Amino acid sequence: MRYYLDEDLSPKIAEILRKHHIDAISAHEVGMLQRSDREQLERASSEKRCLLTRNRNDFIQLTVQFFNEHRPHYGVLIIPHTLPGDKFSLMAKAIIKHHSKHCKDILESYTIDFLEG
Repeated sequence: MRYYLDEDLSPKIAEILRKHHIDAISAHEVGMLQRSDREQLERASSEKRCLLTRNRNDFIQLTVQFFNEHRPHYGVLIIPHTLPGDKFSLMAKAIIKHHSKHCKDILESYTIDFLEG
């Protein structure tokens, strides 16, 4: 599974994931700051990446829209607010744990999953 981190997540998390041989990029790293949530999901989908975000409500709504519009979608993984936003290693560890359980899978199109925090 490949990941695209929304701009609400630090690019440091993507760096940590890559050190663990997980294919992850950040909106910060690819010049996608201050873009709409729809544009973020379009970018992730165009690269067949699962989008990671803390922005639950907007991306649930966008997933429904993408489904209704038959647009490509490679899953959304919601990071709970129980994981402090400034604890990059803790967040990365939880993502790595999730990845190890699902690394052989590509999330089904339009899947929304919630990271355990």
